[in-house]
Amino acid sequence: MDDEMEKETILDNKEAEAEAALQKKHLSMLDRLSKRQQSRSTTSTEPSTDSTSSFLSRFSQLKSSIESHLSDSQSLSSDPSQLKPHFDKISESISDLEKLVAQSSYFLPSYDVRSSLKTVSDLKRSLDCLSSELIPKKKFSFKNKAKASKKDQGSVLPESKPVRDSVQPSYVARDSPGFRNKTGEVLVGEFKESEIGEFTISDLDSCEVRIIGCIRALFIHRLKNCRVYVGPVTGSILIEEAEGCVFAIASHQIRIHGARRSDFYLRVRSRPIVEDCNGVRFAPYCLSYRGIEEDLRGADLDAETGNWANVDDFRWLRAVQSPNWSILPENERVGIVDISNSESMKEEI
Repeated sequence: MDDEMEKETILDNKEAEAEAALQKKHLSMLDRLSKRQQSRSTTSTEPSTDSTSSFLSRFSQLKSSIESHLSDSQSLSSDPSQLKPHFDKISESISDLEKLVAQSSYFLPSYDVRSSLKTVSDLKRSLDCLSSELIPKKKFSFKNKAKASKKDQGSVLPESKPVRDSVQPSYVARDSPGFRNKTGEVLVGEFKESEIGEFTISDLDSCEVRIIGCIRALFIHRLKNCRVYVGPVTGSILIEEAEGCVFAIASHQIRIHGARRSDFYLRVRSRPIVEDCNGVRFAPYCLSYRGIEEDLRGADLDAETGNWANVDDFRWLRAVQSPNWSILPENERVGIVDISNSESMKEEI
């Protein structure tokens, strides 16, 4: 009897020791997991902080360089032949600065993104003001009238158009290639051999635009009842004043101002930005043409990020969904739009 009780006591002690050892092991495991999580958290936050600091430093350097070149413009006013290449160089530097913001927007806080974009807009406006001030307008207009054919006259923005009070896109002053002042036409541009710089689509009504290949930056201004299909844009896209339009566009950064009742099929690396818009809807990119996959890879836009649905409305600061934009219902979306075989007349660029 005593032996049995002694055996039971020994067994109970062993079970207690085993349970204590198991509990100790469990606590040790929890401690290791906690330390590992803390290590991961520290590792994940430090690069973001370092990256933001590096961006701000680089951005400040480029901004100072551009401002210095803008200040030098007055000294060149005595020799107008030097002004155009000087302004072109500044324009390219501003585009590079805007591209830097687009490429860094993944890790930047929203405040830094907005502040940087405002700085870029201010630099563009300063460049436009200097261009208007230092390059004689009469001489520029006379040159266009003397050499432009009937077909080319339609691509020049009319001087009688009122200038808006808001931030002006830099293409107004630089006469970049593009499609302007057309009604009821199909306009096709192919840039397969080499990437073109800035491209402008402006003052179109009831037109269809098809751009095959890569361009660096795209400015879209005053469109009504148009369809715009564009291959990858390696920099940014700015859209101002669009009504009743459909866009299929891919870019690192897309900003939309003053759009009404328009649908946007996007592939974008950063969150799209809308401002002063109403009735705009968003869906994933739907464009196709021969070689588009290669173009998308070359522009670093081959991966679908899902950012087409992550829209930032700068005029809507509340926590609830903005009433100005929505996701386009699947049953209302167009299918894949293939612009490979265009039988339409091509506009010369």
